[in-house]
Amino acid sequence: MPNPTAAMLVIGDEILSGRTRDANMHYLAGELTKAGIDLKEVRVVSDEGPAIVAAVNALRETYDTVFTSGGIGPTHDDITADNIAAAFGVHIDIRDDARALLQAHYDRQGSEFNAARQRMARIPDGATLIDNPVSIAPGFTLGNVHVMAGVPSVFQAMVASVLPGLTGGAPLLSQSLRINRGEGEIAGPLSELAQAYPDLSIGSYPFQKNGVFGANIVIRGQDGAQVDAAMTRLAALFPA
Repeated sequence: MPNPTAAMLVIGDEILSGRTRDANMHYLAGELTKAGIDLKEVRVVSDEGPAIVAAVNALRETYDTVFTSGGIGPTHDDITADNIAAAFGVHIDIRDDARALLQAHYDRQGSEFNAARQRMARIPDGATLIDNPVSIAPGFTLGNVHVMAGVPSVFQAMVASVLPGLTGGAPLLSQSLRINRGEGEIAGPLSELAQAYPDLSIGSYPFQKNGVFGANIVIRGQDGAQVDAAMTRLAALFPA
């Protein structure tokens, strides 16, 4: 039985402009791999409503689960929540449970729960809150879409809140072998190996270091015995 599938939508002009390097995709991919959920697609869109709506609707109709990151803070360009609501065709407003969480948080800090901060309590109708033990402001889940913060520490905490409730599959296992030969030399045998093990993913990742050409060959699959057998055969083809 195939593993459940997932997609990620990264939202923010700062990512597309190169001002911010996205770390959340790398983290999410690793966590989903351990859970047996296959991350099939990642998209990055700007802080523009129509782009967010179109991407959310395309991804949620294609994959079992969608994760978004970014755009749920207190500033004017944090428009993700509004456009998730638009994608689902539901109303959005400040919600009492989210407001209570934030009010208590800012009261403890002795800070004003001003209008900007209240924006983080705006939740689409029908959504459930995602716990945020780092900075309290919640994410939310609507349908199969999990809407999370872009700050890596908060994103990671929200992933930890969501993953236990998802149905996973078989974790993806992997082994790698460094071969000090050019890809043109090893391509033929690798193709034959891939044909012999159609249930495995065999990737070649070339490198050049200190004048030495080579490739790291990574074999991935859900069947540990097959991964072992394919790696043994690979090592025999290209002895060190």
